[in-house]
Amino acid sequence: MDRFGPPSALTLHEVPVPRPGPQEVLIAIDTAGVGSWDASIRDGSWRKPGRTRFPLVPGVDGSGVVVARGARVRRVHVGDRVHAYEFGNRQGGFYAEFAAAHASHVSRVPRGLDLRDAAAVATTGLTALQGIDALEVRRGQSVLIFGASGAVGTMAVQFAARRGAHVIATASGAAAARLVRTLGAHRVIDARRARSLEQLRKFAPDGLDGVLALAGGEELERCLDFLRPKGRVVHPNGIDPVPNERPTFRVRAFDAVASPREFEKLHRHLGKHGIRVPIAASYPLGKAAQAHRRLDREHSLGRMVLRVHRGASFLEDV
Repeated sequence: MDRFGPPSALTLHEVPVPRPGPQEVLIAIDTAGVGSWDASIRDGSWRKPGRTRFPLVPGVDGSGVVVARGARVRRVHVGDRVHAYEFGNRQGGFYAEFAAAHASHVSRVPRGLDLRDAAAVATTGLTALQGIDALEVRRGQSVLIFGASGAVGTMAVQFAARRGAHVIATASGAAAARLVRTLGAHRVIDARRARSLEQLRKFAPDGLDGVLALAGGEELERCLDFLRPKGRVVHPNGIDPVPNERPTFRVRAFDAVASPREFEKLHRHLGKHGIRVPIAASYPLGKAAQAHRRLDREHSLGRMVLRVHRGASFLEDV
């Protein structure tokens, strides 16, 4: 990007390959994730303090193969298949053939997970799992995943269901409802419809123990009326509007954290429970603007990705 703006601001550039610092690795990118936060970076509504340096390469997560590493990096090696999640990368993001990332934000991809899904799950998997952890979800509890058919929601439904919770999901449209049911939601409501409140009262007669809010607004506030006293509401920073505080329950905001420990926890859940990574669409890097037009125009079921480095699959054998 040479400027903040609409999807057309995303154009192909030839720029120098980043040089990894002492604690960074250089990744030949196979796949980059596309998310709503990328649109906020693109249009300038989310930016780091200070002056932005252009051209700016967006993208907060991706996967590929390590082709170089800094002198102080020990955990990952050249030739490793990895995925990474990093906001505010000093050398640019993952919409590129090569990206540098701090080694603490990079993890080897576990067996059984391909590079496409590894890219798609880096941000969304960590966000969903840490949200479910913050809710302290336990077996037998009634949990509402508000915004269940999106990239984070589809992961959160699965994590909550695998813990034995009674999962109620919000989804609009037949395709979205089918998707979240196949992922483990026990009940599905369309929060935009008037009868959703009657359904919620029926599905959770004793009230909700927790709500993971992945979107805000009047529909969410009406659902929060069903939260039990001392129940919990958790939401990632960035949703707008944020849930209103009330005297009967707690509201907690969080940012997803990327670290070796958090990646390890995510990998255990992915391998142990047979978690799926729903992909809504895949675009080549040169069609990034088209992906963002779709991002701005419609709600995607699952995650969109960009296929970037055709040579990364060859490098897997290094």
